[in-house]
Amino acid sequence: MKLLFPGTFDPFTKGHADLVERALALCDELVIAVGINGQKAPMYSVEERLNAISRHYRDNARVSVISYSGLTADAVRQTGATAILRGVRSGADFDMERTLADANLAVLGVETILLVATPALQHVSSSLCRELDHFGYDTDGLVIDTFRKKDSE
Repeated sequence: MKLLFPGTFDPFTKGHADLVERALALCDELVIAVGINGQKAPMYSVEERLNAISRHYRDNARVSVISYSGLTADAVRQTGATAILRGVRSGADFDMERTLADANLAVLGVETILLVATPALQHVSSSLCRELDHFGYDTDGLVIDTFRKKDSE
């Protein structure tokens, strides 16, 4: 089974990495798909995100990293993924992800696998990391080692 893990990943957190590691026990291959959303002003460029995530997984042949724009459905088709991987941290996340999963199944016939966040990482989000970084706080304990602000400056 090949899973597609889509997201903006701005930045890629330890919560994201935990989902990848746990999902690898369920699949043969995992594609991390960095979404390009023209309506967002990311802290990191697409290239910085791709490079940092690729460096983190450079020794794992089962993980690949791509970028995509448009619908996740198109990335599913382009990669030949058999299912979409998504993480859930809260009940609100679950409600939103369930709606998206229902739509992807109805429109594409593509299943979504939802993994519940590890309790110790439930508070970690890219939004939190960006806000902490904006106010000068250290996010090293929240983001993967190859994805620190100082690495991209």
